[in-house]
Amino acid sequence: MKIAVIGAGAMGGATVEGLVRSKAFRGEDITVSDPSPAVTEKFAQMGVCVTTDNRQAAAQADVVCVVVKPWLVEPVLKDISGALDSKRQLLIVTAAGVPSQKIREWVEDCPPLFLVIPNIAIAQLSSMTFVTPIGATAEQTKTVTDLFDQMGTTLTTDEQHLPAGTTLASCGIAYAMRYIRAASEGGVELGFKADDAKKVVMQTLRGAADLLEASGLHPEAAIDLVTTPGGLTIKGLNEMEHAGFTSAVIRGLKAAVK
Repeated sequence: MKIAVIGAGAMGGATVEGLVRSKAFRGEDITVSDPSPAVTEKFAQMGVCVTTDNRQAAAQADVVCVVVKPWLVEPVLKDISGALDSKRQLLIVTAAGVPSQKIREWVEDCPPLFLVIPNIAIAQLSSMTFVTPIGATAEQTKTVTDLFDQMGTTLTTDEQHLPAGTTLASCGIAYAMRYIRAASEGGVELGFKADDAKKVVMQTLRGAADLLEASGLHPEAAIDLVTTPGGLTIKGLNEMEHAGFTSAVIRGLKAAVK
């Protein structure tokens, strides 16, 4: 199976890096199309095929991934429309807020379509990726979810919930990083060197995620395991809540969906 990634900016580039790292495809089966010579040179050094011709990249692929900014989706899709084959190809579009109805208007004889929203951790095979199939069979959907499962974890959802998924996972990775920054700065104030504080916070978050995944506990139940009555943990948690921690997170998520 051959795959083309059209657009190798931040998200497109991370997707290509994930594909290479996952070893799901041979280098010669991955084609990257981007107008920037610096970008194509970077990926050529990774052993994948590169081009500046979107139509050529699309025509040769079995799976076509369009990973561009939302305002570029229409011109890119209209440009490659004539090169797509609805009988043998799958079309993946990664662009927040672009409805499937518009995509199918822009592409004549549109192949089975998937709206896919990963996050940039896909480069490290650790993405939380949302997949929304449009006019696809169960077998075709499995092909796409199997692909992205090799670069993290996928969740199949309907189009209505895709903006919420984008906020939780794609935007959410930035929110997680902001917590890491805040906790690291707090660690410096407590006396740690900056790099040591960041290392401690990052490993603590990994541990929290691993614990919840392994135990299946609700986060509040896991919190109860480490909150001694009258102890340090509950005092810290309550101070954060007095400052609006939970409310701030929820308000931020809701604002991003809007």
